[in-house]
Amino acid sequence: MKKSHNFWLKAWYGNSAWIYLLLPLSWLFALISALRKFILVHFLQKKISIPVIIVGNISVGGTGKTPLIIELVKYLQNHGHKPGVVSRGYGGTAPNYPYLLNEKSLASEAGDEPLLIQRTTQCFVCVAPDRVAAAKKLEEQGCTIILSDDGMQHYALGRALEVAVVDGQRLFGNQQLLPVGPLREPVSRLKSVDFIVINNPVSKEFLSGYHHLHCMKVQPLAWRKVASWQECSLTEIDFKSPIHAVAGIGNPERFFKTLDGLSLNYYAHCFPDHHKFSADDFADYRADTIVMTEKDAVKCQAFAKSEWYSLVVGAQLNEYFWQAFQHKLDSL
Repeated sequence: MKKSHNFWLKAWYGNSAWIYLLLPLSWLFALISALRKFILVHFLQKKISIPVIIVGNISVGGTGKTPLIIELVKYLQNHGHKPGVVSRGYGGTAPNYPYLLNEKSLASEAGDEPLLIQRTTQCFVCVAPDRVAAAKKLEEQGCTIILSDDGMQHYALGRALEVAVVDGQRLFGNQQLLPVGPLREPVSRLKSVDFIVINNPVSKEFLSGYHHLHCMKVQPLAWRKVASWQECSLTEIDFKSPIHAVAGIGNPERFFKTLDGLSLNYYAHCFPDHHKFSADDFADYRADTIVMTEKDAVKCQAFAKSEWYSLVVGAQLNEYFWQAFQHKLDSL
């Protein structure tokens, strides 16, 4: 992982006092953000003819949005909807925008998360810096409802529902706005969303403060051979040492803790979020076993070896969430 990334995480989630010297920059960020939001919401926001569900967060870093989006897409598909997903496509450079993913799309074009969503659900996924243009593209494909990946602060796109995802382990650090803290928007922003989904909660105090909060657990489901994209059960693979665990996600410790729960002994290797992997990144591992996240696997399939596996995970939510979600859908 890049030293600069670790540097900021330690400051935000530790007890660093020096970071508060940057408060004037944080105040400036708050002022500019508030002004931008006011202009976009009141004068420039565009709505399309089908409902848009925002799935995002208020903090920097991974919170578990992608597994949740995949579960929401599957639920909508199973209940007669034709969902589509819009995304910025961070980490990819598409040949054109808005770019509609297809079976030949690459992570280098679409970004890792959009490609994973499309492969897992087979729904329409469109990436573009302009999410309004991407949403209109999906509307043209016959989609009946749209989910916007990480679109909480993209106020140019109107929305019918907002779902905020919170990392239940890290929460909000020092609860300060960038660059003093990890927040894009203040914690009070959560009071205006329709659902708060907290990933693997550990703080009972936080749970008691919000009536529209739901708990989510991201559970391991299977192993997938990266090269062939073939799934295997969790107990089917007899891993041979040494095992190298690779994570290029926003919160790699979550992945490593999951591996601990599977009783794997491994060497941990952290890379920056959305890292553009190449075969050179794995040159020192030789013919050793490598396990990685699904998000990383979509970028490594072209050069993956037979002993490379990704961990398939799924978001689990209780029936109370799905009842509340369906009730909101019925009211749209």
